[in-house]
Amino acid sequence: MVAELNRRKFIGSALATGAFLATARVARAIATERHLAPVKVSRDRVIREVVGLRPYRAEGFVIAAEKFGNKLLIHNYGHGGAGITLSWGTASLAVDLVHGAEPLALASASKPRRSNTTSRRFAVLGSGVNGLSTARLLQRRYGNAGATVTIYAKDLPPNTTSNIAGGFWSPTSVFDTGAITPQFNEQFRQACRLSNRAFQLLVGPEYGVGWIDTFELIVNEPNLTRELPGGNDLYPAHEIHRDPDHYFGYKYVRQYSTMLIEPQTYLNTLLRDFYIAGGKVVVKEFRDRRELLRLPESVIFNCTGLGARTLFNDQKLGPVRGQLEILLPQPEIDYCYLSSGYMFPRHDGIVLGGTFDHDDWSLEPRADQRNWILETHTEIMNASNRPRTP
Repeated sequence: MVAELNRRKFIGSALATGAFLATARVARAIATERHLAPVKVSRDRVIREVVGLRPYRAEGFVIAAEKFGNKLLIHNYGHGGAGITLSWGTASLAVDLVHGAEPLALASASKPRRSNTTSRRFAVLGSGVNGLSTARLLQRRYGNAGATVTIYAKDLPPNTTSNIAGGFWSPTSVFDTGAITPQFNEQFRQACRLSNRAFQLLVGPEYGVGWIDTFELIVNEPNLTRELPGGNDLYPAHEIHRDPDHYFGYKYVRQYSTMLIEPQTYLNTLLRDFYIAGGKVVVKEFRDRRELLRLPESVIFNCTGLGARTLFNDQKLGPVRGQLEILLPQPEIDYCYLSSGYMFPRHDGIVLGGTFDHDDWSLEPRADQRNWILETHTEIMNASNRPRTP
């Protein structure tokens, strides 16, 4: 009898414990459910609107070296909408060409001489994100051996095109898939991986770089399997949601993590690092490439972005205009979303965008695009909050 009572007591206790643990698991699940605070989209919350011109080439960016008089000229431009995203990767590929292209620089010498990179003087044209990244890599590789780096630029941060960028780590609007070669595609993927790794090492408030949850709002189910730009392995914490009640009212939502870079903080810190490492900046605009022959530096990196169209006569390079509406900051917004428009939350404001106008050189904001951007994001928020029928 006592044994039977003990058995019943044990079973009752176990059932109670099981019920408690099940309840605790449900409580934890509810407690950890992702809360997506709404973006307050309204005209009276717009604090500024900006327009930027992405330097786009259908065939992709240019990383190449050529002999120019007694100089070695290395090109690094044409990144489209991925100037920040690809910056460390393409800078690394460009700096690698210093040794690889050495015979070009020495071709006119009367007799062979040994290369002495350690005593080199490097010039970098442009102080946007690609100019600053290239300059910093040169300092890292050759600065301790006595090489010097000088940046020549018409404008400095915060007055560069890079300062207008959204800063979302994803290589978009970079090329026309029908125009690129397999060799370029491999170079592109290499640049993505190099750059992604470099940004991971800069995560933190000092550089304004951080990981952020991203939600891609998808209408057609087959798009759930589309490869993300640069490769799915660059975007951790991948999930698929089919829950419109909790995810923006969309039947299909793809979630993953990537990095968000705050251009104002990031570019200023890069420029600071460049100065600390002994770099020099000369404010100068070059109107003719022949002016470069008068520079004292023997190796010149062309990171002029859209300026390369005129300075180096690259007629394949053209603008892709993008307009942004910046809303008052909302500290509670801790996610990005991508749809027909995109939303990135930064300390300096909520960035709303989604326009891509090829061959449009205008830097003036347009009222019709302002209206489209605000209406698009208002509809996304309305869909998120719309009551569902059982």
